[in-house]
Amino acid sequence: MTANAWRADGRVAGPYTLGGVTAAPEKLLLAAPRGYCAGVDRAVQTVERALELYGPPVYVRKEIVHNKHVVAALRERGAVFVDQETEVPEGETVVFSAHGVAPKVHANAGKRSLKTIDATCPLVTKVHVEAKKFAADGYTIVLIGHAGHEEVEGTMGEAPEHIVLIESEEDVDRLEVADPGKVAYISQTTLSVDETRAIILKLREKFPGITGPRTDDICYATTNRQMAVRQMAGECDLVLVIGSSNSSNSNRLVEVARDHGAESHLIDNEAQVQEAWLEGKRVVGISSGASAPEELVQRLVEFFRERGTQDVSEFEVVQESVRFMLPKEIRQAIAAG
Repeated sequence: MTANAWRADGRVAGPYTLGGVTAAPEKLLLAAPRGYCAGVDRAVQTVERALELYGPPVYVRKEIVHNKHVVAALRERGAVFVDQETEVPEGETVVFSAHGVAPKVHANAGKRSLKTIDATCPLVTKVHVEAKKFAADGYTIVLIGHAGHEEVEGTMGEAPEHIVLIESEEDVDRLEVADPGKVAYISQTTLSVDETRAIILKLREKFPGITGPRTDDICYATTNRQMAVRQMAGECDLVLVIGSSNSSNSNRLVEVARDHGAESHLIDNEAQVQEAWLEGKRVVGISSGASAPEELVQRLVEFFRERGTQDVSEFEVVQESVRFMLPKEIRQAIAAG
């Protein structure tokens, strides 16, 4: 039986044993790419720069990205997170999250004379543009996504009278539209690549004339991280994914690892690793969702090094070089000052 010693800050100080040997894998594989995508990096930097330029408080509608660690760090610096723009005092600065917002949110902000900074990921904005275009052309738009997710709510807000949300192949079977010859589809950017492909195939079977976006809506980072985990899982006994429970893309990584033969668990940080998971595990793979900072990965690696694991290597599938400019409001403020 084994356990961990804990430090005052809640992080693991090191393992100790109770009548046995501490479980430690022989090898760690670090999925690459992993962690921050360009949209998340842009959004986090947006809040950081806004705090530097305007001073606290800077209000943020919803979580800027779906990661508890990131949100807590920004809150310490003076960011104030609110559920709705109507909670922001009139005339104050508010940042819209990377997940995007509906047009009515912009309208409400205008009524309150809020200074808005839109940190919506450009790849989410692409989906909003597609929704508006298909709606203007008279299509019934099938949105593939998860009900209640902020990105879905923002996209549906662009053309609520035209958009129907589906989450599964079974939803396709039940789907009825006014004109089967005038149907288009779009999708949330952080879905499972395999599941979304299957749903699209089902849609094409039911609506042979269906049209879609010129390029996939699932973002490059979601695709790349799933591809890395898919290939890595076959060499692992266990895959640990760092990410918060409300992070769609992080949850999809766990599903991909399990679908390809590895036990897998989602953790916020190294303190959530359970001893039972490690028993008999020779190779442990590590990945992180697109909103999880690399610091958390390195803390997990150190957790295993302290237990005796020495073999740590990168499992690189593809290199990423995508970068997005900061929102124009931030760029203009920097240029002016």
